[in-house]
Amino acid sequence: MSGLACTHLEQRSFLALEGPERRDFLQGLVSCDVMKASPSRALYGAMLTPQGKFLYDFFLIDTGDSFLLEVEAGRAGEMLKKLTLYKLRSQVSLRLAPEWMSAATFGENALAGLGLPEEAGAALAFGGGFAYVDPRLAEAGARLVLPAEGGLALLEAAGFGRVPFAAWDRHRLARALPDGSRDLVPDKAILLEAGFDELNGVDWKKGCYLGQELTARTKYRGLVRKRLLTVRYEGAAPPPGSEIRQGETDAGEMRSGIDGLGLAKIRLEALNKSEPLMAGGKTLTPEVCAWMVLPKAEDAA
Repeated sequence: MSGLACTHLEQRSFLALEGPERRDFLQGLVSCDVMKASPSRALYGAMLTPQGKFLYDFFLIDTGDSFLLEVEAGRAGEMLKKLTLYKLRSQVSLRLAPEWMSAATFGENALAGLGLPEEAGAALAFGGGFAYVDPRLAEAGARLVLPAEGGLALLEAAGFGRVPFAAWDRHRLARALPDGSRDLVPDKAILLEAGFDELNGVDWKKGCYLGQELTARTKYRGLVRKRLLTVRYEGAAPPPGSEIRQGETDAGEMRSGIDGLGLAKIRLEALNKSEPLMAGGKTLTPEVCAWMVLPKAEDAA
């Protein structure tokens, strides 16, 4: 898509973290290096179980006075309770932040239209909130924290045309970008299978955090055998969770999708075989995005 397109990400909402110890508090719980967050740099990361399995993903915006976490709206209350369990005596307060809304802009001129450089995570003040380049991939466009009242109008006044959420969904599916629990099964998914390494969602130089040991072992022992990949097919999407078969072999599982385009967790060894991948009666054609770094064929078997 070209031009200036924007959409309201209604499935996302915000948590606010305030207090002098908010940075140290969060640092020990999440996969990204919170110390690198600033009003000019947003981050992407995840919170894991102690066993290193996915719980929640988030975008972190440093307002200067607080942190805003853009999270899944349907699971925001659950994540708030989980964070509160670790609060103990830390000088930090946590709350839902309904005064903010999330939006995305994308298309050929989306970053320039906001005055942003083509640098993942670059952030600046906009419309009483913040605009930032998607920390995962600059090609994805920008995300915004805007006032809940009239936020989209600010973008439209800046020349962005409002488009349906489905247009954004197709944009991110074509780039194999996961969308929370739509693509990562809580308590089961492994970050590196969803590309968090290449998408700046894991910092390998920071100190310990919840679930770090399994994440590091998965990377350094070369244990990634499946990856979340873009798949194309004809017609309606196979239901999420549909088994993917390659002949008589289990080859993976379908995740989110719309007509003709989706994401699927696929065994890497299946990419080297000629037999088609099938799910829900559909033939799937997988695509490896340019940003992905996959193991060599002999290592994926």
